[in-house]
Amino acid sequence: VQLQASGGGLVQAGDSLRLSCAASGPMFRTYIMGWFRQAPGKEREFLAALKWGDGTTYYGDSMKGRFTIYRENARNTVYLLMDNLKPEDTAVYYCGVDRSGRTYYSESYDYWGQGTLVTVSS
Repeated sequence: VQLQASGGGLVQAGDSLRLSCAASGPMFRTYIMGWFRQAPGKEREFLAALKWGDGTTYYGDSMKGRFTIYRENARNTVYLLMDNLKPEDTAVYYCGVDRSGRTYYSESYDYWGQGTLVTVSS
C-alpha cells in the first residue's frame, strides 16, 4: 500500500483545512486508515481513523468536535477536515494504514504517507 498525503499549508487561527490521503494498492476491509500528527519535540499523536470495510470512525478525545474523518470511495481517499484551527495544531500530519486493527497506536501502523505540514498562525 502506498499513501499520498496532501493539503497542508499556512492558515490563520480559526480557519479550516482539509487534508487528503490517497491510497494505492490493495485495501482490505479490516484495514484502518488513520491520521496522526507530530509537533517538534513531541510524540506522534493519534487524531482520527476510519475502518476501510464499513467506515466506522474513531477519534482521539481531544479531537472530537473539531476534526472529522471521512472517505471518498471512488478516489480511495480519506480526508481529515479540521475546523477552528489553533496555533497548537501546528505539526506535521501523517496518514497511515494499520493492518492489525489496533487503531490508536502509531507503532501498529504498517504504511505511512510522507507527511504534510500544517502551520497555524495566531
